[in-house]
Amino acid sequence: MAGSKFRTDRGLTARMVATMSLLGILYVVFVVALYLVGMPLWLLVLVVVGFAAVQYFASDKIAVFSMGARVVSPAEAPELHAVVDRMCAMADMPKPKVAIARTDVPNAFATGHNRKNAVICATTGIMRRLDNAELEAVLAHELSHVAHRDVMVMTIAGFLGIVAGFLTQMGLRFALFSGGARNNNGPAPAVVALLVVLVSAVVWALSFLLTRVLSRYRELSADRAAAYLTGRPSSLGSALTKINGDMAKIPSNDLRKAEPFNAFFFTPAVSKKGFSLSQLFSTHPPIEQRLAQLSDISRQLGTGA
Repeated sequence: MAGSKFRTDRGLTARMVATMSLLGILYVVFVVALYLVGMPLWLLVLVVVGFAAVQYFASDKIAVFSMGARVVSPAEAPELHAVVDRMCAMADMPKPKVAIARTDVPNAFATGHNRKNAVICATTGIMRRLDNAELEAVLAHELSHVAHRDVMVMTIAGFLGIVAGFLTQMGLRFALFSGGARNNNGPAPAVVALLVVLVSAVVWALSFLLTRVLSRYRELSADRAAAYLTGRPSSLGSALTKINGDMAKIPSNDLRKAEPFNAFFFTPAVSKKGFSLSQLFSTHPPIEQRLAQLSDISRQLGTGA
């Protein structure tokens, strides 16, 4: 990977390019379809441009604020900064901002639409539970997201789903309260609203599936990158096992508050186990798959680490 010592992942690059290309085509079709079903052009431009600007330029601040996190200085969190400094030196990459979220949910995430405004955040819950080697491995995982630029890609990819979801909700509400009123120059507003809902719902579903497929692969890629960088796959495996084991002990209300950020978390904030359709919709691959990959890397390195 140019600009860092994280291993190049051509598979991740290819998937990011493919996902962005497909989402770009879907985006154009979406805008044209909304215009054809009768959505006013001025409203379409306002919604699309407005959401795009907010999502791209303020995504890092929104994520940090929504998680109740705060950017901290080296004086405020010397141990956490020391770990990030060490991992950035090993990876030969610029140091991002460092934040702490005061929640017992054990997790970490990276956000920001480019490397200059990237933020690495750890929760007080994860710092309390993990030893130093495990925390290093988790933060190396998050730094690899920044180095591979997949945080930026996921931020952009998530934009289409957000717009489609917003229009679906607004269209349903408008159709509900506008009744059967007619427009002398065209179809009833309620009909236009329902057509907007139909188009938006289809686009949301397609963008959701595309981003979920990319999200699961990027997590495996980040695990690989962190394991090779630190040379201690078992530390990352141990962190995964601890966090997933403790997640069931977290109050459901706290988990529900954290769930909207699962796509960016080190591991999803869920407590339910067992078979479900979550395999298709999950932001992360199963923990068994992640641990198996780390075991393979341990054998390749021949250290048992």
